[in-house]
Amino acid sequence: MSIDASRALRHRRPVSRERLALGSPDVASLVAAAAAGDTRAFGTLHDLFARMVHAVLLARVPVREAEDLVQDVFLTALRKIGQLRDPAAFAPWIARIARNRAMDYHRRGKRHDSLSQDVAEAAPPSAEAKEAIEAIRALPDTYREPLLMRLVEGMSGPEIAARTGMTPGSVRVNLHRGMKLLRERLGMKEPA
Repeated sequence: MSIDASRALRHRRPVSRERLALGSPDVASLVAAAAAGDTRAFGTLHDLFARMVHAVLLARVPVREAEDLVQDVFLTALRKIGQLRDPAAFAPWIARIARNRAMDYHRRGKRHDSLSQDVAEAAPPSAEAKEAIEAIRALPDTYREPLLMRLVEGMSGPEIAARTGMTPGSVRVNLHRGMKLLRERLGMKEPA
């Protein structure tokens, strides 16, 4: 497979919110098309899963590194998409790539690349945001990723279920229990 990776991520048509609605488009068909060299299909996969991948990374790496690592994850996925045996298993596959990339980040230590101008100029997260993300990172794994998908990435419960392969009920339970633990850790009262 020879796809120009940078072109796949740069030159894609925007996917409307309606088109990203649950149930469409068919992920397995997009994966098959991307494996065959369709850069637009891969761009759509990026649009569908970038927020999920960002949340997986936020659960494990510093905030300022997560965005660059999202691109690393998708470039890895682009190179290896032909190796994915079950196209319907794209969500857990790319989440695993993200988790592995986060482990690599910690194994190798801090990145030694020079920061791009736009990253260097980006506003650092507020103290409250850092505290909240650290509190979420301290939660058990079961709650960490769904909470980041919901609270940071703005994904709905059904959208989290569709992207991760979890059942809607599991997502609801994990979000509810995770929020309860998060409130306790942040010293907040339960809503009435």
